[in-house]
Amino acid sequence: MKSALATLLLLTLTCPALDASAALFDREIIFTEAEIQAAIDKNGRLEKRAGTILAVTLREAPRIRLGTPEGRAGIAARMEIALLGNPPIPVEVTGNAGVRYDDQAKAFFLESPVADSVESVALPREFQPQVRRAVTQVMAAYFREKPVYVLREDGSAEERTARWLLRRIRIETGKVVATLSPF
Repeated sequence: MKSALATLLLLTLTCPALDASAALFDREIIFTEAEIQAAIDKNGRLEKRAGTILAVTLREAPRIRLGTPEGRAGIAARMEIALLGNPPIPVEVTGNAGVRYDDQAKAFFLESPVADSVESVALPREFQPQVRRAVTQVMAAYFREKPVYVLREDGSAEERTARWLLRRIRIETGKVVATLSPF
């Protein structure tokens, strides 16, 4: 009996075909762009100073588009930038972020957001690199503490299982797919 178990363990560790069969036991939980957007809409506004010359204000929740760009979450937001005590300048921001799972919180967060573009007719071109960095910092602060999806103990069987078996996460068009596995 012991030799049979040892042989099975050895085959599992050395045979790629058996390793691929582990996918047969995988389960997926899916949460949608609409669910993520609803969570973000609850977060409200944020204001942050970047040094002594720049203040960035997010007046409303950003819009999220899953899978645009591929494998990432696209971000679109309207912000106001105030330079050296001047009146705020409205800007249109586009960016992207990944998704991470925090096992302690049993929650998913947008991670490593990056501002791809910051556009405004009133923003001088020479300030765009500093403003893009400041906007990236504001987005990181905005998404760092606020989950976009939390696994509920009273949720579906998949959510209860995911609380201890999460294997990987991928972003597809319109949804996030978390793969669960007993292995």
